[in-house]
Amino acid sequence: MIVYILSRNENLYSTKRLVEAGEQKGWNIKVIDYLKCSIEIMKGHLSVNYLGAELPVPDAIIPRIGASRTFYGTAMVRHFEMMGVFSTSGNLAIARSRDKLRSLQILSKYDVDMPKTVFASNKSSAKDVIALSGGAPLILKILEGTQGVGVVLVDTEKAAKSVLDAFYGMDVSLLVQEFIDEAGGADIRVLVVNGKVVGAMKRQGAEGDFRSNLHQGGSATAHKLTRKEKSTALSAAKAMGLGVCGVDMIPSARGPLVMEVNSSPGLEGIEKSTNIDIAASIMDYIEANVTPQCESDRKKRKIKKDKIGA
Repeated sequence: MIVYILSRNENLYSTKRLVEAGEQKGWNIKVIDYLKCSIEIMKGHLSVNYLGAELPVPDAIIPRIGASRTFYGTAMVRHFEMMGVFSTSGNLAIARSRDKLRSLQILSKYDVDMPKTVFASNKSSAKDVIALSGGAPLILKILEGTQGVGVVLVDTEKAAKSVLDAFYGMDVSLLVQEFIDEAGGADIRVLVVNGKVVGAMKRQGAEGDFRSNLHQGGSATAHKLTRKEKSTALSAAKAMGLGVCGVDMIPSARGPLVMEVNSSPGLEGIEKSTNIDIAASIMDYIEANVTPQCESDRKKRKIKKDKIGA
């Protein structure tokens, strides 16, 4: 089995663990910096070049696409998919999950509960947006923010209006969400692989910080999911169409509320807090869906896929 991990940094914990898990199965695992890839497109021919040489067609890829490189990264994933390569998460699902507004619209369509969210242009009245959101306190999120960056808690309507006016003045798009006070700065990260929950942790924000992200100083412990939490996480993963993802939820008086579905979830926090081998579960997912090809079959598969198109 030939598997490429599309990652910019082979020294990251998640990347190293995936390499280890694949090698334990005796597979040929390679870390490919997708920004150093170029694609070749001609009539009846698709190929990927890496560092000046054409890459052999792999059996599967594991996309670890950075948020700031979503467009280029998903283009690479799409190209491999058109060549008949199995991807643990499809290019469209990754793109949808990276768009905070679009992902919430999709989750709503599939009846997944979430905090009430309002999106409006800078031509809208800040006062009207605040009223529509239910009033302060409120959470303001920049659409492009990741790992807790670009997320602001405003305690009063006056503060909310000031922040909204400032961002609207710079033509920055914002999501305005209700603040769930009973969450107490905690959230739940659930790892879903191939439609199954493989691990869950509870993250608690640092003292004085409402954000629970580990990158912002939060802590993590293993978490036993309730039936409702489990079903909500599975519904969210299914709605987004992601084979591997991290579903972030916060507890509330009306049940778990989904905040985000992450298409490239980090493995360090959840593996260390739960002692569960998440990387092995991802490799099992590939093994269950891919039949390794010999070199001649690999070339035939490529030619066949090139002829029938996307």
